[in-house]
Amino acid sequence: MIRLLIAEDQHIVRGALVALLNLEDDLEVVAETGSGADVPPLALAHTPDVAVLDIDMPGMDGLSAAAALRERLPACRVLLLTGHGKPGHLRRALAAQVNGFLLKTAPLDDLTAAIRTVAAGGRVLDPSLAVTAWDLADNPLTPREKDVLTLTAGGAEAPEIAAELFLSAGTVRNHLTAIVGKLNARNRTDAVRIAREAGWI
Repeated sequence: MIRLLIAEDQHIVRGALVALLNLEDDLEVVAETGSGADVPPLALAHTPDVAVLDIDMPGMDGLSAAAALRERLPACRVLLLTGHGKPGHLRRALAAQVNGFLLKTAPLDDLTAAIRTVAAGGRVLDPSLAVTAWDLADNPLTPREKDVLTLTAGGAEAPEIAAELFLSAGTVRNHLTAIVGKLNARNRTDAVRIAREAGWI
């Protein structure tokens, strides 16, 4: 029996996943959550063989939850699900050494096959993402620029960002100018859009 932890913030999607996976003779959902932050404690409590994590969850996302799992419960294998194959997400998933990366549009048979492959020690990459994997653009942003742009995306202005990151407002504006230039963006809003589409923030 393959023991599963499911993390998906959309209740209907999670409920359907749990119900469908529990119909399989060799799969058993032992824990479920809508929060990435709940993944490590639930995994430690229930010791699943495979954690099936949505990549986009509020608070701690699936990639961060996967990294926490790798550190605290390395025996648990991780299969990430995503609604869209952003190159940046794929790069982060590969860098985090997750065991599988599958689009949510995949048929149920592909999901169950991926779970079994991952549980057996294999790796799975959604076939439609294989080409993307060859042509991943590196994130041009520094960690600090990423922090600044993430806060900008949340609606923060330069003085708020400066206070949050312990920088001067002038330094924040310099970072934003550099970010717009690096991303060939028209303005800050366009930079946020470009970075989000690439999965960099």
